[in-house]
Amino acid sequence: MKLSIKPVRPCPLRTPAAATPRSVTSAATTDHHVIRGCTIAQPLTQPNKKSIQKQRVWEWERLLEPVDTNSASTSGRGFPSNGFASYNKPVRIGQKWMEYQGIQNWEGLLDPLDNKLRSEILRYGHFVEAAYKSFDFDTSSPTHAKCRFPQNTMLECSGLSGTGYSLTKYLHATAGIQLPASWIEKAPSWMATRSSWIGYVAVCQDKKEISRLGRRDVLIAYRGTATCLEWLENFRATLTHLPDAQPDQNPDSSAPMVESGFLSLYTSRTAKSPSLQEMVREEISRLLQTYGDEPLSITITGHSLGAALATLTAYDIKTTFNRAPMATVISFGCPRVGNRNFGCELEKQGTKVLRIVNTDDLITKVPGFVMEEDADVESNGNVQVSSGLPSWFQKRMEETQWVYADVGRELKLCSRDSPYLNSMNVATCHDLKTYLHLVNGYVSSTCPYRPTAGTVMNNHNREEVMV
Repeated sequence: MKLSIKPVRPCPLRTPAAATPRSVTSAATTDHHVIRGCTIAQPLTQPNKKSIQKQRVWEWERLLEPVDTNSASTSGRGFPSNGFASYNKPVRIGQKWMEYQGIQNWEGLLDPLDNKLRSEILRYGHFVEAAYKSFDFDTSSPTHAKCRFPQNTMLECSGLSGTGYSLTKYLHATAGIQLPASWIEKAPSWMATRSSWIGYVAVCQDKKEISRLGRRDVLIAYRGTATCLEWLENFRATLTHLPDAQPDQNPDSSAPMVESGFLSLYTSRTAKSPSLQEMVREEISRLLQTYGDEPLSITITGHSLGAALATLTAYDIKTTFNRAPMATVISFGCPRVGNRNFGCELEKQGTKVLRIVNTDDLITKVPGFVMEEDADVESNGNVQVSSGLPSWFQKRMEETQWVYADVGRELKLCSRDSPYLNSMNVATCHDLKTYLHLVNGYVSSTCPYRPTAGTVMNNHNREEVMV
């Protein structure tokens, strides 16, 4: 074991709250100390930032992995053979599981980031990564837009063995828009693919894992945008009313609304393929009948488009099932999903949403715009805005169907805080592996990155940037 101090951006810590580091380089000022390195770590190899910028995503990801040559249990790159990095060892949640699922909105767990919560976020992130690895991106393949692996071995084939979860259902999403007939005749067949594999449902079945988690966990994991029609749906950015939303008695308040394209992908169906909504409802109904009498949680996770669908799925589950268990969304790089009243509905039904956001990620700032920052919700559910804008102006802006709101609690990260990810482009800032890398290294808002943190940049063969 060696002490390793890395030159990173200064992270000011207030003297009364500063933890005593093992080894620091400090510059005393009247208000704070500047900490440039404060952790114990294995020796690292500093990557060349200039070379990183010249590499494609799948190439520079290799450079982000500090190699632990002293660990005999790893595969030679600092990672154990099961695909989980050594820093992501399972931690016991037990009776505090509801706290880590957000029953108190993760108060006291985000700043600084609780290590148990960090481990759980990374664990769910790996399930999303498995959805990416399992999807067939090859447009020349006969199984394009389908899952490449059998259901009973998908997790193992995608590198997630020993999770304690068993897959119970594959999920498909269908685009509601269709290309014009004249386009379909001339375009390749893959451009007109309406239904595609987008994720899966899995249930924790291992007794030791159930004991560690403190309950049986039902998992729904979604990948991000992959097909041509999914991209087109993403650009249908105006808000639309939720079909099952209860009408508001107050004529001056707007109804819950969500992005048109996301809702279309969740509710559209064809003669041969049921909608994603129908598949989720059918499977959750079956699982509630099977496990409803024991401690149960539903965790929906996804990246990008998958994060938006995860939010809609959670809302739909809590709306459809009167006795639904606690539903939690762990989202990575989620675009805006709905308006402020949609967020209020999520709060009222008890859905907990933890949004992991990279401030350098453009996708988290679209679609639409946020008109105000501060708002309170009265007991009757009406939104009281303290933006200082006249109410008539706010109403006219909402009528444009472009006024969104961020929902849930936010874990705010930043690519620039990592010594490995400086000067990254839009695509790499949005990449799921970048998110997992930042979660692994984040400490707090005053010391945003552990300079000697391990990374989660696993080996993979895909060359596409997943968005």
